[in-house]
Amino acid sequence: MTAEEKNTIARFLDLATDYLKDGHAQNRAGAAFQDDVFADDALQGGLHAEDPAEPASGDFSSLPLAYQIDENENSIAAGGDIESIAAAVQACKACGLAATRTHAVPGEGAAFPLVMVIGEGPGADEDAAGRPFVGKAGQLLDKMLASIGLFRDKNCYIANMVKCRPPGNRDPQPQEIAACFPFLEQQIMLLRPRLILCVGRIASKNLLKTDKGINALRGTFAEFKVNPSEEAIPVLCTFHPSAILRDESLKRPAWEDLKLLNSRIENKE
Repeated sequence: MTAEEKNTIARFLDLATDYLKDGHAQNRAGAAFQDDVFADDALQGGLHAEDPAEPASGDFSSLPLAYQIDENENSIAAGGDIESIAAAVQACKACGLAATRTHAVPGEGAAFPLVMVIGEGPGADEDAAGRPFVGKAGQLLDKMLASIGLFRDKNCYIANMVKCRPPGNRDPQPQEIAACFPFLEQQIMLLRPRLILCVGRIASKNLLKTDKGINALRGTFAEFKVNPSEEAIPVLCTFHPSAILRDESLKRPAWEDLKLLNSRIENKE
């Protein structure tokens, strides 16, 4: 792990601790970290390992342990940074949703996602399973993604704006979104998706920090940056699968959005 990655995790853990303690971030002096030295490099003179590049298709054997992929699930193996975020999510009590949840739902998917899908929050099925988008809306989402060659076990990562179910599936409150947003930012930073697909008005408005409705946001790409110095990630917004299940007239515009996403994917590959 590089010094920069360690600093990112340390800042995140400090922030999570502050939220759990009293809800206020504290000013801290930055810690001094060094890059890890991997065994093979040490044998060749102690050179520091470079950040691992995305592996060639299907070949993950050359990656350091923290970035290796489970060959069956194509998910990040235990010990990877994303697992630390998942553990922090599961232990989080920064807002009232912790008292009513059955399971926190950090997210799941591929380690090097082509597309990161961001929804609003877990529903009853997700709360029971601890996994995102597994109910009827999730089944529709899987079909929508599959129609353009995207799969959560191969080239997608699926997460939500809030990681715990709001009671009665109500809209997440601003303080709940604020408590969870650092987790989502860290996931985006570590996964580095090439594109983001926001499903629904809650995810779209809060990720893009806008008051525009979903009809105004969909059909065109916006941009998201975790840090000003980082390259912007293209963001496409579309209707939430649950909205499509309630109103079949949304199927056609949602399909147009998927075609637009697919066109952008093909141009970037």
